[in-house]
Order: sequence, then C-alpha cells, then structure tokens
Amino acid sequence: MTFHWRNWIPVGIKNLRKGWKKKQFNAQMERLRINGNVWSTLQLMDHLKAAGIVQGDHVMVHASMSKMGVLEQGPQTFIDALKNVIGPEGIVLMPTSPIPTLQYDYVQSNPVFDIRTTPSAMGAISEFFRTSEGVVRSLHPTEPVAAWGSNAFEYIKDHAVKNTPYHWDSPYGKLIQNGGKILYIGVTLDNAGTHLHTLEDAIDIGVPVYAPEVFDLEVRDFDGKSRMVQTKVHNPVYSKQRRCDALLPLFLKENVYKEVQIGKAKTLVFNAKIMFDVMMFSFQKRGVTMYNPQGNS
Repeated sequence: MTFHWRNWIPVGIKNLRKGWKKKQFNAQMERLRINGNVWSTLQLMDHLKAAGIVQGDHVMVHASMSKMGVLEQGPQTFIDALKNVIGPEGIVLMPTSPIPTLQYDYVQSNPVFDIRTTPSAMGAISEFFRTSEGVVRSLHPTEPVAAWGSNAFEYIKDHAVKNTPYHWDSPYGKLIQNGGKILYIGVTLDNAGTHLHTLEDAIDIGVPVYAPEVFDLEVRDFDGKSRMVQTKVHNPVYSKQRRCDALLPLFLKENVYKEVQIGKAKTLVFNAKIMFDVMMFSFQKRGVTMYNPQGNS
C-alpha cells in the first residue's frame, strides 16, 4: 500500500499554507498588472492555435487561471479565445464539480445540486464558463460537465442515466468516442485526471474504486424541477493511493500528449481516444492503472 506524505498534513496547516501562498500570488499579480504584463484574447488565441486547437475541435479543458498569469479581462479573456478558435461547430467542455475535496465527504451532507446555481469548485475559469452564454450543464450531482457548441446538449443529456459518473455515454466517454482533445492548462493528472476514471467505468480493474453505497441525491434541472439521481462515489481509502502523474511517462512514450504553453502555463494537450486506448491496452497487458502505474511486470 502506497501513501503520499501530502495526504497526512493536518488540515489547519494546509489552510495556513494555502492562505500564505494566495497572498504571495495576489501581490505578484498586482505587480504584473502595474507593469502592464497581461495576456489578451488575441495572444491566447495564437497560443491555442500553436497548441494544435482548430475550428470544429471537441475539447475538454482543465485550467488554472493563476498559472496562466494575468488575463486582460480575467476568465472572460480565456473563454473568448477558446470559443473564437474552436467556433460554434466544435464543442467546449469543462468539469464543474461542486466538490472541493472528497466525493464521499460531500454526499454525507445530502446536498441539493441545482445545475443553474450550484457553483463549480473547479476554479475561476470553470465557474465563469458555466454561467456564460450558450452553455448547458449536465445533471450529474457529483461530476457535472458544462458544454458549449452546436451539439452541446447531446454531450450532456445522458450523464445521469447510470450510477457512475464516467461511463461511456457521459461527456467524458463521448469525448473519447468523438476523438476529442483534453487541455491541462497549469494542472496535471494529479489534480485534474478525471479522464483516467473512464477506464474504471469501462471494465473491472480489480480495485474497489467506488464505495459500496449508492446515494440518492436531489438534483434541480434547467426548469428548477427536482428529481432524484443515483450515484456511486469514490472510495476515499483508495483515492489516497492514486499516483496519476506516474502515468505521464507511459503516455508520453505512446504519443498520447504533447507539451505546449498557454499564457505562462505549462500545458498538456491529450488525445482522449489514444489516452483511453493506451490505458485499456496497458491494463490488459500489464495491469497498469493509476493505483499501479508500473504494472505487474
């Protein structure tokens, strides 16, 4: 059994450290603003194009705005750049989970998830995107996805029909089926590896990744009507054993992703289908998962 030392730091110490880092970051950002070192929509469009993003692409985005540097108009600068490059004939997806910590802890409070008002806990860009014009949001209470584009509703409409969030007809599965791309902007698989779970929902990997209970959670839809949605949540014991970034060497070797820069942020551009195929092949051949990244050989 493998544990990471960060999992055992007291919560109070973590919060103090986060507060200190936030003050340091805000001071740095203010200095950059004063000096005029900001990124415009046009500049970010150029970066996205250089990353291989083109009109009509289907793209899921995980982004840390703080890692990108100072954006001219905050999150809107990046969202405008992304929509302009991809165009309405493409698809933009962003996870908008309301859960800042562990799924299991969150559902214990029996929360009500309102797709119109429950905020995303996935950062400023995700939260801005979910409220922007033309965006629709899926009904899954723990892992909702926001979508924009001419076929957006098709991506999100089946998300809550099964009791796990990453099934083949979820937005995560549909991105794979449509040969989409995943952008990790200023983040890595360790803090944004949602697509790794598609393997777990596709086949039994021999690890009890889900807690045994099935939870009934209240969801309020586009019209404010309430419905109950059943879902499983991740087993917190095994969640602490993930070593997601340890899979990066395998993915790099198999040409799953390339590294670029967007704003100031190191960015990984993944091919969702190749990622899934490599995960499936590597598990079937050597037992490779995020819990056992070196496999059995």
